Amino acid sequence: MKLSSWIFFVCVPILANAQQAPNAIKRAQLRTPTVATIPQPGDLLTLPQAVEQAVRQNYQLQINRSQEEIARNNYTKGNAGYLPTLTGNATSNGGLQSLRQTFLDGIRPPLRATGIFNRTSNLGVNLNYVVFNGYARSATYTQLQQLVQISTVNTRANVEATIASIATGYYDVVRQLQRLIAFAQALDISRERLELARANYEVGTRSKVDFLSAQVDYNTDSAALISQEQALRNAKIVLNTLLVRDPLTEFSVRDTIVARSDLQLAPLQQSLTTNNPLLAAAVLNRTLADVNVRLANAQQLPLITAQTGYNYQFIDNQGGFGVRTGRTSAITYNVQATIPIFNGYNLKRQIQNARVNTIIAQTQEADQRLQLQSALAQTYQTYQNSIRLLNLEVQNNQLANQNVDIAYDRYRIGNSTFVEFRDVQRNAINAQTRLIEAEFNAKAAEIELLRLSSTITQELAM
Repeated sequence: MKLSSWIFFVCVPILANAQQAPNAIKRAQLRTPTVATIPQPGDLLTLPQAVEQAVRQNYQLQINRSQEEIARNNYTKGNAGYLPTLTGNATSNGGLQSLRQTFLDGIRPPLRATGIFNRTSNLGVNLNYVVFNGYARSATYTQLQQLVQISTVNTRANVEATIASIATGYYDVVRQLQRLIAFAQALDISRERLELARANYEVGTRSKVDFLSAQVDYNTDSAALISQEQALRNAKIVLNTLLVRDPLTEFSVRDTIVARSDLQLAPLQQSLTTNNPLLAAAVLNRTLADVNVRLANAQQLPLITAQTGYNYQFIDNQGGFGVRTGRTSAITYNVQATIPIFNGYNLKRQIQNARVNTIIAQTQEADQRLQLQSALAQTYQTYQNSIRLLNLEVQNNQLANQNVDIAYDRYRIGNSTFVEFRDVQRNAINAQTRLIEAEFNAKAAEIELLRLSSTITQELAM
């Protein structure tokens, strides 16, 4: 009778656990929030909204746009020297005098006068025009045009870099959120295990070591969850900084990371060659170096300038000496030709340096092209490997989750130790973390490919 009673009291808790525990993992998974359901403070922020705000408010882009505006303002025929300059001048000199004079001949009476006003005034306009300056005007005008184009492509390059940074930062927030979900799910499984270990310990079917180990593992997972919450906050601070707003601004995300798998190298290479702003800037800099050679050569040719003017002068002299009143007008002109003959070989040195700079610009263009092509090839290899790893990690994650279910059932009925179950659980956490990292790495490689090929604006925003 005593033996049967003992069997009854031992088996009842085990049977009770047997009825509740088989679905413990599923209950933990059901209780764990997803990206779509996890409570997040703040308004929803989508990737297009983030990109639009960053492109509008980014400080560096504001500077680039202002520099571009300056370059456009400078691109005028007047700034290149095609138009004449017209100046006007006006001068007026005068004074009030008092005089007292006696004469040596004794014939004329002494002269006394006060408040005598004398004035001499000049009015004129002058026109200056460069007739010929060795074709430097056309070279300068081309130079100003090139500077406008360079400032435009620099702005575009920074816009694309900003979009890439925003997209990467946004998906980093999603990544950290998904890691938080994974750690929350691991914590729920550890909680189920802790409850089971406590119940088994209380009825005497498991040792206290098993219960304490479950408590330690639960605390470890709790600490990991707290650390991940901090990582999520840090990712949001980084994104807020990129958005040029208060770093502590709260916002929520709902997007998941979905990496494309259809990007092909050949179209990306073609787009890089024709659209990449960094390569376009290198080409423009080479053209600008050629223009500087033209400007240096222009100094060898004569400089012909023409000047003409109209001047009007009037004199009022109340002192009684010389001219009492006078009115004079004149039209003047001057044509001057300056021919460089010798200046200590400095002109020759400047031309040689300008030609060397063209070689440097050509080398820089070739180097920029090679570096961009190399970066594209390396990034594409990373992208392909990331896609393959992503497919493997999807399978590994599914297998690891199934393994956790099996391991929990074996642990529940006593066919495995807590060490074995913890190893399986840790492998599942690692598998899920690797899957999240694989998704993010594939997306990051995709974003970099879009940036290098200069298609990121069309693909991700605006």
